[in-house]
Amino acid sequence: MELMYASTRDEKEKVTASQAILKGLANDGGLFVPTEIPALDIDIETLAGMSYQETAYEVLKRFLTDYTEEELRHCINSAYDGKFDTEEIAPLVDADGAYYLELFHGSTIAFKDMALSILPYLLTTAAKKNQVKNEIVILTATSGDTGKAALAGFADVPGTKIIVFYPKNGVSPIQEKQMITQRGDNTFVVGINGNFDQAQTGVKQMFADSRLAAQMDEAGYQFSSANSINIGRLVPQIVYYVYAYAKLYANGVIARDEAINVAVPTGNFGNILAAFYAKNMGLPIAKLICASNENKVLYDFFATGTYDKNREFVLTSSPSMDILISSNLERLIYRIAGNDASKNADLMKSLNTQGCYEITEQMRAGLQDFYGNYTDEKETAEVIRSLYEKTGYVIDTHTAVASGVYHKYKAGTGDTETKTVIASTASPFKFTRSVMEAIDEKYSSMTDFELVDALSRIGNVKVPQAIEEIRTAPVLHDTVCEVGEMPSVVKKFLKM
Repeated sequence: MELMYASTRDEKEKVTASQAILKGLANDGGLFVPTEIPALDIDIETLAGMSYQETAYEVLKRFLTDYTEEELRHCINSAYDGKFDTEEIAPLVDADGAYYLELFHGSTIAFKDMALSILPYLLTTAAKKNQVKNEIVILTATSGDTGKAALAGFADVPGTKIIVFYPKNGVSPIQEKQMITQRGDNTFVVGINGNFDQAQTGVKQMFADSRLAAQMDEAGYQFSSANSINIGRLVPQIVYYVYAYAKLYANGVIARDEAINVAVPTGNFGNILAAFYAKNMGLPIAKLICASNENKVLYDFFATGTYDKNREFVLTSSPSMDILISSNLERLIYRIAGNDASKNADLMKSLNTQGCYEITEQMRAGLQDFYGNYTDEKETAEVIRSLYEKTGYVIDTHTAVASGVYHKYKAGTGDTETKTVIASTASPFKFTRSVMEAIDEKYSSMTDFELVDALSRIGNVKVPQAIEEIRTAPVLHDTVCEVGEMPSVVKKFLKM
């Protein structure tokens, strides 16, 4: 049976999986969601013996039903290959009573690689399936990691161009260097004088601009998205939660049907939503632990039922989570509203016009799977130092936020027995200054690349290829613009 995708703001707009991936965003500005969550009707013994690629096929075939087996296997095998530096793709590390799911072994050393390695193949396959003649222009805003992973995924992919906007002063030096040194004739990188939310809003406005779409079409282009608003980003993220559970079972850590918790550092809400979808497929997940940094808009939402972005935007040591508009939360809101598109559209209109909305008590009852909390900057640094001193294991700032919130969850609920997987979303090498200064202030006088070598020594970990590549790489992208200039910059790149 073919699984269709509906807009969260208009139930009349229904498309196939490939059309949803191609469009990125629905015509009304809504996000595409599957009309039902398929069951993971496969025995755990079978899953436990599968490779990452085999697990990916079992999950993807249930969601992307208009892709043939041959097409899906081609996309999967092209994505999860030698560009990952471990055979397992997503290894689990047992450290201090939790299981860290390392999602940073891809070419840009962040979890975004897990989905952005496969998205270009899903997208170009979708274009062929739907007889698209236009060149696809990937338009993306990044808070640091999506940008580089998308650039690496789409660089020199025929029939595509990619334009990435990032907050000029809102990413780490390593993150910025990774983006502005990106090779590829079809790649464009732009720093904006603003924050991530402004970049993301600017991108969404361009998607919704029918006049711009007509001009693009006339010039032989059409937009698509590599942000987690694209369902082609979200579905591959479900895979690693299924894989992690199967590996815990295979390794004798959990019994058949034993429930686990999942803790996720959360910004745009896509990564934890993927875990929520995995749970709804039937994966035994007890609590979804939603971890925020000092931009704790999600923590406040889970605590009060009110989503309010009207607050100070804080620049933290975990910049990929410095977000006040968590776009993927809309998919959850739609679901807890009983898949009521008009109710969801009203709430999103309120967010757009007043910067806030409040859900009903009945909707709040649908949030019972979630636990929300946050760590401040001092607590985040303490988690990094403490884990290193106890175990010798070094984690990045975002993973530390999740670890810190997991400890708060245990203390607050008394649930100390449930095995917990912590999504480790970035390599510590991506945030060396924050990580090393958390371990010992003596490192503060070192340069960024001296810190890289020091981290390699103390953590007994090889410097990733992604870091070695940018030590001496020339800057290839130096465009900076104001938020209001984003559409004109896009036109200039496309020679329109």
